[in-house]
Amino acid sequence: MEIPIVTTDVVIVGSGLAGCAAAREIKKSGKDVIVLTKLHPLRSHSGAAQGGVNAALSDDDDVELHMFDTVKGSDYLADQDAVELMCSKAPETIRWIEHMGAAFSRREDGRIAQRPFGGQSKPRACFAKDRTGLTLLQTIYEQAHREGVAFWDEWYVADILYKDGKAYGVVAFNLRDLKPTIFNAKAVMFATGGYARAFKINSNAHANTGDGLSIFARHGLPLEDMEFVQFHPSGLAGSGILISEAARGEGGRLYNSLGERFMEKYAPEKMELAPRDVVARAIMNEIREGRGVGPDKMAVYLDLTHLGEAKIMERLPELRDLAITFLGQDMVKEPIMITVTAHYSMGGIPVDINGHVKQSPDKLTEGLYAAGECACVSVHGANRLGANSLLEALFFGRHVGQSIVNDLEKGIDFQPAAGSEANTMLEEIDFIMTNNGTEKTAKLRQELQDTMFENCGVFRTEESLKKQKEILKELRNRFKNIRIDDKSKTFNTDLQEAIELGHMLDYASFIVEGAIARKESRGAHYREDYPNRDDENFLKHTYAYMDEEGNISLEYGDVVLGKFEPQERKY
Repeated sequence: MEIPIVTTDVVIVGSGLAGCAAAREIKKSGKDVIVLTKLHPLRSHSGAAQGGVNAALSDDDDVELHMFDTVKGSDYLADQDAVELMCSKAPETIRWIEHMGAAFSRREDGRIAQRPFGGQSKPRACFAKDRTGLTLLQTIYEQAHREGVAFWDEWYVADILYKDGKAYGVVAFNLRDLKPTIFNAKAVMFATGGYARAFKINSNAHANTGDGLSIFARHGLPLEDMEFVQFHPSGLAGSGILISEAARGEGGRLYNSLGERFMEKYAPEKMELAPRDVVARAIMNEIREGRGVGPDKMAVYLDLTHLGEAKIMERLPELRDLAITFLGQDMVKEPIMITVTAHYSMGGIPVDINGHVKQSPDKLTEGLYAAGECACVSVHGANRLGANSLLEALFFGRHVGQSIVNDLEKGIDFQPAAGSEANTMLEEIDFIMTNNGTEKTAKLRQELQDTMFENCGVFRTEESLKKQKEILKELRNRFKNIRIDDKSKTFNTDLQEAIELGHMLDYASFIVEGAIARKESRGAHYREDYPNRDDENFLKHTYAYMDEEGNISLEYGDVVLGKFEPQERKY
């Protein structure tokens, strides 16, 4: 089979905020860019973000305070040079997207409205009701389209062209008909989002299967700090569908089955607006000690009734609709049931401050970039503050786009691709299509998600993590015996889900191995057998590598410190 080869200056994988922002900057500079995405850009998970995007805009706030809150929230694992860059550019980033048409909610004096969020000293989350991510995504997609960016949606990227430290394209197939194509480029950027679909209860879109991370790992590239997975305190009970932190930012209160406002015990100063890791552990602790609510006692109450219908409809209309639709509970009239949900990945593809992907803690690749949730720059460290994710995606998407343009102008050699470089992808497709085993994708995925949530969730121990390591080995072996029913070539979602499951099994091993090795509790990684933070031994980034047999090896890299020295984290 002759494989078509499409040439361009830059190929971007992923069309959320980071991918669209980068594409716009690249196209605006006069370079050719193709954006590949497995779904329509406006279905990207960036659009599901609800609560806001941080920037120190108000008279009583400043950039240094935003930086401090971010570093403290990260449990001092964030790289402070990256934090400083992001926070200092946040006001400019808000003005940039606003001038392109993003319609933010307003104060009475006409200025952009800002609401309080967890772990923050001042109200600094700029918002558009409770659909901020969708507003920003529609704006940046529209403007990228206006510049003439070529979006190839419903294309599945299954491999990268990478050799001797240099990237020169990707290999993909069209979901409509399985036809393969090589996209040969001077520069490749991944903006493929997060990986919380590995957990049973999660807030992520079905597309968030961590494909980009696994593709990189299969080429011997490292993944950084994968053990740090954020569990959001408020997902709808049962489904995990996100109820934004905006609900607590507007004044929502948490109660257990005894009617106690229990955050008084865990964060007496910040209460419900403590950082997410603190609130999530508090909720799970109440549930574990028998003070949960609901039919299975696996939730707590979030009470917003005191806000009144007018304020809820002005600030939180989407959240009200979600609770009515999926729980049958109207937050105007009664408390709603929420529980913790796997939400965000602090770890990912290691990059420097300009988005260049790292081969190791001290060595960069050529022509390979990443931004957004799939990347680890690391501005979030061990725990992300609410409303910093949209900021990271918007700012670093734009910044890395500019970085790519600068590198292209300095000169990146074009390396021609050969048709045979699609063979790895073609062999993967052929194996899944023709394998006549007995294992079903849905069953394996369910077992992965159930056990990851149970053994590698909010609370972890050596015993639970080692148990999960053995489960993952078993699941990987069973995956070799996979079988799909749909053998057609037209929108074969059976095939796509099987490929995605292979990626999920890969990166789940990185999460577990990093968590076993990190014998401390820091941010979202909480070890019940090591409940304290250990700066002497673990104030460092995890870099994990996978060999051809799927075994994981670890090394560590330095955290970039700055003006904020590590101290005890109290709220």
